[in-house]
Amino acid sequence: MKRFYFWLLPLIAFILAGTPARADTATATQALFSAKSVADRDSAIEELENADPQDPLVPYALGAAGFFRSLENLATALNRHGFESPQSFMLPLLRLPVPPRAEPEPLTYEGFRAILVEFRDGMEAAAAQLDTVPAGADIGVVADLTKLGIDLDGDAAIAPTESFAAIMAAMSGRGADPSTPAPDLVFRFDRADGYWLQGYANFLVAQADFWLAHDFQNAFDGSFHMFFPRSGLPLQQALVPTPEDAQSSIFMSEWRLADFVSFIHLVNWPVVEPERRQAARLKLLEMIRLSREDWKAIRAETDNDREWLPGPQQKGVNPLTGLEVGEEQVAAWLDALQMAEDLLEGRVLLPHFRIPTKGINMKAFFDAPQTFDLVLAITGPGMVPYLENGTLITAEDFSRIRQQFGGAGFLSFALWFN
Repeated sequence: MKRFYFWLLPLIAFILAGTPARADTATATQALFSAKSVADRDSAIEELENADPQDPLVPYALGAAGFFRSLENLATALNRHGFESPQSFMLPLLRLPVPPRAEPEPLTYEGFRAILVEFRDGMEAAAAQLDTVPAGADIGVVADLTKLGIDLDGDAAIAPTESFAAIMAAMSGRGADPSTPAPDLVFRFDRADGYWLQGYANFLVAQADFWLAHDFQNAFDGSFHMFFPRSGLPLQQALVPTPEDAQSSIFMSEWRLADFVSFIHLVNWPVVEPERRQAARLKLLEMIRLSREDWKAIRAETDNDREWLPGPQQKGVNPLTGLEVGEEQVAAWLDALQMAEDLLEGRVLLPHFRIPTKGINMKAFFDAPQTFDLVLAITGPGMVPYLENGTLITAEDFSRIRQQFGGAGFLSFALWFN
């Protein structure tokens, strides 16, 4: 079975739970995850907002709904301005398979920042809601990812092509293969998966905060026409190809490569909101904490019922990822979490190939931020302000962790594990 390669796995985690609960709560939750339109979904959310707040299903469902809405608001905002996804692993926030729009609205730098702020604040609210779910709550619901989705184009309907399964296929570049039977993507999401979703919400908030901490208008003005080719950006008339040129795949690949190089060159961003870069580090630390809570809850499970993220005791290959979890992977993942925490807290230093005797203090990188220049960070000069003497992470440390994940690779598991 083909494995999906994806950055936005959290999209599929809009799955809402139901345990023995009041009838109206269970009914509203069912309506929420079976909605075929935005109006039906929003009506179910309103019912849940008026349900018994002591029922753990309520904050779990509302937190997941908030995550879902934030992704949808991002997608529809991008669609409104004629977004075309670059499908770049370097830009995970901009990988949503938003459909084309015939007449895009103009976009400004300030407008794009506002889109990021709305997305970031929605994700933070979703994480806060999920944080109120009791640790020992008995939660679980069966949901089919081929029937759940988000409105990508703002038409207020949730079409089959907007299902989580279809979105994942598009993001992986796999697309629909009519000759291959579709996998059974029915999962039962439980309390552990709430930690997983909350962790991903914090990860996305950290990404948005990093962007918003900086003034990236030069990059926007000089290269964002590759994302929004018909939204009136400064260089659209000079650099966006004509419809005739766009018919050539060779020309388009060269055009996109040129714009991507321009974007990399223009990542020289002054810090304008340093508190956001500081907050990004704290959100990443919270993601690490939640991942540990997730695995603690997973390993305490005694069932094996269509698990989204199974523990070693829950045998079977996941139908979405094609992966099976063993003790080696869990142990290596917990080691990776510890390494990441040590880096973010400055207890160990990140090595740089240009600098053999010192390492980068990542806590200082976030907490005492200076202009972020991507090229100079890669080549060395941009990291000099954060260099210190101390214990460095070694290549052997990284290699030891990677080896535990076998042929599937660390990255495939990491995107799934969170």
